[in-house]
Amino acid sequence: MKPIVALVGRPNVGKSTLFNRLAGERLAIVDDTPGTTRDRLFGESLWNGRSFNIVDTGGIDPVHGGKTPLSIGSADFIDDIRKQAQAAINEADVVLFLVDGQAGVTPPDREVAEILRRSQKKLPDGTFWPPIIVVPNKCESREARDAAGEFYELGLGEPVPISAVHGTSTGDLLDRLVDSFPVQQDEEEDESIKIALVGKPNAGKSSLLNLLAGEERVIVSPIAGTTRDSIDSKLTYEGMEITLIDTAGIRKRGSIEHGVEQYSVLRSFKSIERSDVALLMIDATTGITAQDTHIAGYILDEWKSCVVIVNKWDAIEKNNETMEEYTEKIRRELNFMPYVPILFISCKTKQRVEQVLPMALRVQEERLARLTTSTINQIIHKAQDAHPHPTHAGRALKMFYGTQVRSDPPTFMIYVNEPKLMHFTYIRYLENQIREEYSFLGTPIRIVTKGRRE
Repeated sequence: MKPIVALVGRPNVGKSTLFNRLAGERLAIVDDTPGTTRDRLFGESLWNGRSFNIVDTGGIDPVHGGKTPLSIGSADFIDDIRKQAQAAINEADVVLFLVDGQAGVTPPDREVAEILRRSQKKLPDGTFWPPIIVVPNKCESREARDAAGEFYELGLGEPVPISAVHGTSTGDLLDRLVDSFPVQQDEEEDESIKIALVGKPNAGKSSLLNLLAGEERVIVSPIAGTTRDSIDSKLTYEGMEITLIDTAGIRKRGSIEHGVEQYSVLRSFKSIERSDVALLMIDATTGITAQDTHIAGYILDEWKSCVVIVNKWDAIEKNNETMEEYTEKIRRELNFMPYVPILFISCKTKQRVEQVLPMALRVQEERLARLTTSTINQIIHKAQDAHPHPTHAGRALKMFYGTQVRSDPPTFMIYVNEPKLMHFTYIRYLENQIREEYSFLGTPIRIVTKGRRE
């Protein structure tokens, strides 16, 4: 699992600028007005072989005496922003506490430091969790970096002065950050088949989990967003051990509410990462939406198998063509995943719910299938004879042979004369030819080319 790094601090100390630098793209609004960032955003970063998620927060605006804001610009959002930051602190594996290195230690900094210290938990070995790193920002000059020692008075250890705008000493900060991550431990071997239920809020994920598990294991509520955490439920089906992972609903970034919901999204993404098969649940009453395709794209990015579950089918007025028309629409919207099976169910009436687990297990079985090298070579040579790869600048691609180098997901290595000549449309063509031999139902196929001399 990727560690979570939270950026916290009072408004206008440069959290969004540092977030953009660590994430490598401008995902957060940067403005000189205090309180500009009122939503947490999350991105991904990589340093020294460790990948991690970064969460930007609205600035903590401490309240002096419980009444008067000590900083201006975000008075209308004080309570909300404080809750955001507190949620970030509670969920993070490491907290970066940003302060203004040019302004020095301020009363708000001291109050924020107190909030952070109160949030830490003391571990049996005497250390505190999560680790907090004080980061004086705007330290472009040597004088500012030398003066950063005054932040020792916050009682949170050695500060790491940086300039987020210019990138000064951000490498030192990343070294310290990665060293603070929890030690990666080998998880207990779990050979169960992991099936994640994902989708927008209120699509019926918890209801389906309860039906599949045969008991009320999670709260079912008509209020969208009831499930905040990812929940594992173990069960045995026809002698096979299965782990069902119920997740919080995933919304598009602009629709993610203040509070703990953004961390629910991160946990949902983590659930997809550790699953074998994802059940993408779609609300039949709203139809497939842009957010459903966004979630499907994330499932594909993680190379996970997928079954599309259209729930609330009982609420749809139907004729003999309704299901076919609905299927065609889903196929159009998920044209990048033409291999996924689609089931129409109703958790309310239990219609076709009994087909969900058998379909998921069939998809998992095909995910683990392997084709022989002779079969693969027959496929690619037949494909090449039927439709040769177009030449590029007078040079022709030659495919010598191929082999399946792994399953989970199925991955094929094709040896060619020049890999850069292989066009992505031809890779798609080869994938279709492979699927004609074996469908790999619900499962993405990865095709990799490697150069080889004739």
